[in-house]
Amino acid sequence: MKILIKNPMLCGIWALLLLGIAVCALTAQIAYSQPLKGDALPLIDKVRHATARFRDINVALGEGWAPATPCVSGPDAGAMGVHFNQPARKSDGTVTPDAPQFLIYEPLHDGAMRFVGVEFLVLVSDWEARNGAVPAVLDGNLMNLISAPNRFGLPPFYELHVWAWEDNPKGSFADWNTRVSCNRERGERERGD
Repeated sequence: MKILIKNPMLCGIWALLLLGIAVCALTAQIAYSQPLKGDALPLIDKVRHATARFRDINVALGEGWAPATPCVSGPDAGAMGVHFNQPARKSDGTVTPDAPQFLIYEPLHDGAMRFVGVEFLVLVSDWEARNGAVPAVLDGNLMNLISAPNRFGLPPFYELHVWAWEDNPKGSFADWNTRVSCNRERGERERGD
């Protein structure tokens, strides 16, 4: 099929349009091939950068982090692990990638702890006092609303797990991780307590 355009003005417009499309395609290809920087980094990378030092649990303990829960596991969904928090830290209604409310460790058979992820948590009342009646968002990721009553005995809150240090087949932000286990946690008698 042969299309003839006899009007030179129309021919010029088509040529500019095709050139524009080619430039857009080339620009998009270049943009997507560049590494992300600064604020464009995905949340998981920001969390890894901010928490790398806590892979050594002694650093966390030295900075005032303490166990807040025993090892949390589900009957068929995997586990979360042992949550550590800083009891002296106060909530101000904000959540930022560099300041998780909980560090999560997986207990190992020899008594050691392996850093697997973090949890961000903010009470709905604290969030709304600072941000208005809008859902909590962490770096563009919508946080999960946990209403009251809940198994923790807390007022309604928002939470988001980030499995920055252990891959999670259920997703990087799923609550439970099937690759984390509480089965290796040593019992009180094994520790000699």
